[in-house]
Amino acid sequence: MEFELTEEQKDIKNAAREFAEKEYDENRFRELDEKEEFPFDIWKKACELGFVGMHWPEEYGGQGLGYLDGVLVMEEFARVDLGLTFTLATIFGADIIYLFGNEEQKQKYLPPLCKGEWICGGAFTEPDAGTDLLAAKTTAVLDGDEWVINGNKMFITNGTIANFFVTLCLTDPDAQKRSRRHSIIIVETDRPGVERSKIHGKMGIRLSDTAEITFKDVRVPKENLVGERGAGARQTLTFFDIGRLWVAAQAVGAAQGILEKTIEHVKTRQTFGMPVAWNQDIQFRLAKHATWIEACRTLLYKAAWKIDKGDFDPTLSAMVKWYAARMAVEVIDDCLQMHGGYGYINEYPIERAYRDVKVLEIYEGVREAELMTIARSLLA
Repeated sequence: MEFELTEEQKDIKNAAREFAEKEYDENRFRELDEKEEFPFDIWKKACELGFVGMHWPEEYGGQGLGYLDGVLVMEEFARVDLGLTFTLATIFGADIIYLFGNEEQKQKYLPPLCKGEWICGGAFTEPDAGTDLLAAKTTAVLDGDEWVINGNKMFITNGTIANFFVTLCLTDPDAQKRSRRHSIIIVETDRPGVERSKIHGKMGIRLSDTAEITFKDVRVPKENLVGERGAGARQTLTFFDIGRLWVAAQAVGAAQGILEKTIEHVKTRQTFGMPVAWNQDIQFRLAKHATWIEACRTLLYKAAWKIDKGDFDPTLSAMVKWYAARMAVEVIDDCLQMHGGYGYINEYPIERAYRDVKVLEIYEGVREAELMTIARSLLA
């Protein structure tokens, strides 16, 4: 395995960092957080520069690059501010179309996402079906040439701003195998019966639009079925297995960015007549955090590299998502401690980062689910 990035990858990494730093304004992002608003203008610019959907082939609007390239961009955006990464998450769920959809679906739905014309949402989670996706009760009944969809979805990313949802539906409730009871169906949000309600009051990631979705006799063409009927569970799990790399990249980037800000703080902040950084305990804590971040980064790059080589390892994906998310929470928690009272007010970006980072242990698989995946692999 080559541990050095290619010159092209270094250019991609630098371009992402330059873009993120240019577009980030602390006062504006503090205001976006308070108002729970999505930065549409930055999203449009990210699309124009090819950062969105870059791992898709050019015929679908992407750059034809690899997952490692996408991870580098996600990491650099998060390094500046975790909120910036949600301009890249406007394609959330659409990888299912890329991986399992037919050619007509790919040509119809993917290019507008890369161009900044459409936004996608993944409608999987329900009020009583989170980690246990197979408990999803939203039904899709075939009536002639149309699917009729009824049910509720909860905590849906891009919920009120998406143009369509990639939706997990119960299509075959009587199937003998529980894993064959669900299918993925594309539901455009302008269809009659689609109701969306924005969720307010989240602890963090307030720049990300999150909503509750209700489907009331929503009719969509039968051609909106993605892939094989009854394959929805397998498709969704594959999507999340890969998607965990994006979460890990958010974690590594966020931890790195906050560590850098903390180093600057302890070098300039004085206690007892000398910089905080002179304290050996502070030095040791910073050294440990830097080591944890580097270990996570290496594991993350390896997992993405294996996908690009055609050797995807779900266990490795679970490992890096669990480890990176836990690491980021612990690093940012301790970095806030080093800020003292200053870290507890929103004048400093670490206050928002502290609130934002916790969700990395929750979405795209709670940390307990990742540990279950790892353990099953060890004991198989």
